[in-house]
Amino acid sequence: MEAWEPNQPIQNGRFIIQKVLGGGGFGVTYSATEYPSGKLVVIKTLKPEQQSQPDFNRRQLNFVNEGMRLAKCNHPHIVKAREFIDEDGLLGMVMEYVDGSDLAFYLKFRGKLKETEALSYIDQVGKALEYVHQQGLFHLDVKPNNILLRRGTKEAVLIDFGLAQEFTTGQVGIASGGTVGYAPIEQHEGQGLLGDYTDVYALAATLYTLLTDIVPVQASFRRVEQLPAPKQYNHRISSYVNDAIVKGMALEPQDRPQTVREFRELLGVITGAKSVTNVNEIKINSFNAPKVVTPVQSEPNVNYAELESLLKTHNLRQADRETYQLMLQAVERQTQGWMKSQELKNFPCTVLNKIDELWKLYSNDRFGFSVQQCIWRNISISSGNLATFYMFCEQVGWRSNNEWLKYDNFTFSLDAQKGHLPSFGYGVQPFHEWQPSWQDFLERTTLCLSQ
Repeated sequence: MEAWEPNQPIQNGRFIIQKVLGGGGFGVTYSATEYPSGKLVVIKTLKPEQQSQPDFNRRQLNFVNEGMRLAKCNHPHIVKAREFIDEDGLLGMVMEYVDGSDLAFYLKFRGKLKETEALSYIDQVGKALEYVHQQGLFHLDVKPNNILLRRGTKEAVLIDFGLAQEFTTGQVGIASGGTVGYAPIEQHEGQGLLGDYTDVYALAATLYTLLTDIVPVQASFRRVEQLPAPKQYNHRISSYVNDAIVKGMALEPQDRPQTVREFRELLGVITGAKSVTNVNEIKINSFNAPKVVTPVQSEPNVNYAELESLLKTHNLRQADRETYQLMLQAVERQTQGWMKSQELKNFPCTVLNKIDELWKLYSNDRFGFSVQQCIWRNISISSGNLATFYMFCEQVGWRSNNEWLKYDNFTFSLDAQKGHLPSFGYGVQPFHEWQPSWQDFLERTTLCLSQ
């Protein structure tokens, strides 16, 4: 059995191999075209050198077990395994093809990421890991190379379950393997006990790299070499995020957050979570400079009944105004009639998500914060660029022929351009004066909608 070549048909022509996508210590992945659908898929097999080993059958059994573990997982941020094929005694695992690049490749061109963007990816992968742990699995190889970004989106997908191990709830297993810089001490020593905290370390180390563009010190070296705090390499990192990463990468397992959810709470990406510091104020990054904001508060008492009634009857003008009033109510700014930048950066996710849910439901997914966020992302230019902001406003119909629309000229019907509503208080103040505020809110939207 040899490696498959480009244009080679397998399974009696059902698949045509396209190219090698990559390989790890044991496996190799190919892209292939499936016929008659013409869709791209990924097929993973053992490497040719593995095929010559005397215990090849045992290794193939382990490979099949990997596929079975992956097949157990059905989550939007986990790559999907479809089926197994047997090509002349060589087993292949057919998986979905995720069109995009991994975070390691992304970093090569972008450099260290903005905190909000990095946290969005880590939060998505964190939720995937929580799901994996609920299925009785550990991933054991979380790193930027094993996180794909779907092209044209900010959706992260966790791949490569080659090291994944099963466990019984309440028990632990023996850990080994992993990747230098991302694997905790228990994997380097090969005799450590598994726990959710094993994946927590790798997730925190991945965030370390996303924010600094530096691979952390190898865990086995850290008994004599101190881990530099990520903030030493990137002063824009918020203090509470810096502290969460350091705690998540604690050398000894018992000193780390014991679950991924605890780590996500330390990062502040879960509504109502507290920061790792005990101060009354924390700093988070804006587009240009850090701002001081208060920690996220408990869920506000907001009544959505009127908004839902207006949306049901397609009274979109009043629904748009009611939306802004609910936003003011959520941050207790009804009297002032406008919101501070720090309030937008810390806007309650429960309110944002509920408003978005109602708008999407009664507009057949034409309107809503998440719809606007998707349009913004697809413009694919720096979110701090004024020209990008103008392009977005033209695409959703807030600008036309290089002029700002008057609020009375908005289209308050389902025939409006996608993302036209809600208008984020456009009728209260000329929207071009709101650019920084809207972008602050967009950053918050990115975090809230990923939960």
